[in-house]
Amino acid sequence: MKAMTYRGPYKLRVESKPDPVIEHPNDAIVRVELAAICGSDLHLYHGMMPDTRIGHTFGHEFIGRVEQVGSSVQNVSVGDRVMVPFNIYCGSCFFCARGLYSNCHNVNANATAVGGIYGYSHTTGGYDGGQAELVRVPFADVGPSVIPDDIAGEDALMLTDAFSTGYFGAQLADIVEGDTAVVFGAGPVGLAAARSCWLMGAGRVIVVDHLDYRLRKAEEFAFAETMNFGQVGDIVRELKKATFGLGADVAIDAVGAEADGHVLQHVTSAKLKMQGGSPVALNWAIDSVRKGGTVSVMGAYGPLFSAVKFGDAMNKGLTIRTNQAPVKRQWPRLFEHIRAGYITPSDLITHRFPLNHIAEAYHVFSAKLDDIIKPVITPAA
Repeated sequence: MKAMTYRGPYKLRVESKPDPVIEHPNDAIVRVELAAICGSDLHLYHGMMPDTRIGHTFGHEFIGRVEQVGSSVQNVSVGDRVMVPFNIYCGSCFFCARGLYSNCHNVNANATAVGGIYGYSHTTGGYDGGQAELVRVPFADVGPSVIPDDIAGEDALMLTDAFSTGYFGAQLADIVEGDTAVVFGAGPVGLAAARSCWLMGAGRVIVVDHLDYRLRKAEEFAFAETMNFGQVGDIVRELKKATFGLGADVAIDAVGAEADGHVLQHVTSAKLKMQGGSPVALNWAIDSVRKGGTVSVMGAYGPLFSAVKFGDAMNKGLTIRTNQAPVKRQWPRLFEHIRAGYITPSDLITHRFPLNHIAEAYHVFSAKLDDIIKPVITPAA
C-alpha cells in the first residue's frame, strides 16, 4: 500500500509499506476513503513530540470501508462504511467502563496518562495512522461505527476528531446559560469549540488568534466576536476591558504546544524542545478568565515540563478541566445537531489533496498558506 511516512522534522515521504494484516481476532482492516491532517499532527511534523520514529505513518482522522475483519468481530462487517474515532480503546478496562476512552489502560505501554491514538508516535502506542490506503483498526467491535445514511462522509470525517474535540472542550467548560466564553485559537478545534459554546447556552463567544483569515472564519462559522492578539498591546487587558473588568466566565485553550505570542516561550518549546509546549495560550486563559471561572484545555502538549502559571490558577479559585476527547461519546448528540441543521462540520474543510501530494499539504498547513483551515487527504485520488 501507499502511505505517508515520517522521515524527521519537516520531512515526509509517500512510500510503499506492507499492507496491514489482522493481528488479533478483534481487528479490522479499513481501506481509507478520506483522511485529514490535524493541527496536532503538526506537532509531530515539527518534531515536538518525543519518540516519533522514522517510518511512522500519521493520521488519526479517517473514514473508510471495512475490507477484512477478525474472527471475533460482530459489530462491523466487510463492506461497511465506517468512521473511526482517534482513540484506540478496549471498552472494558477501569477507565473505559467510566467513559474515559481516551485513557484506556490496555492499549498503550505508556498508559500512565493517555491511551492509544492512531498515528501519534510511540508515546501513544505506536499505531500507524490513516494517512495511507489501508489501516489496521484494533478493537473493531468498540471503536468504529457505521456511518449513518443521512450523515455526509466529510461531516463524519470531521467527527472523528476535530469537531468532536471542540464540542468536548465546550462541554468541559461547564457553560451556564448566558456565560461569556473566550476561545484561544481559531484552528479547526477552536472554531468547533466556539460554535459549540452556543449549543451549550453561551451568551457571548470571543475567539482570539493572530491570523486575520482565521478570525474571519470564526466570525462566519462560529458567529463569534474576534480579537487579534498581534494588534493589541496586552490581550489579557483587552479581554478584561471587554468583560467589564471581571474576565470571561470560561476560557478554552484550543492551541496547545506551539502557541505564538511570547518569543522566549516559543523558542524554548518549539525550537529548543526544553518544554512540553509553549504555555502562552494556557497562561492567557488563566489570566483572562474571572475568579472562580473555568479553564478547559483541548490543545495538545508534550509530556514534558511547561511553565504554567499554576499559582495564579490556584489563587483565583479556577476549575481546570482537561483531557483528550472521548470521541465516540459525542457522536449521538452531534448526529442530532447535524440532522437539525445546527452544525455542518464539513464547513471547516478548505483544502483537499491526494495522498501523493501530502508533503505539500503539510507544508501549506504548517505555513498557513492560501487561507487554509482544514486539509483533507484522498488516498484513492
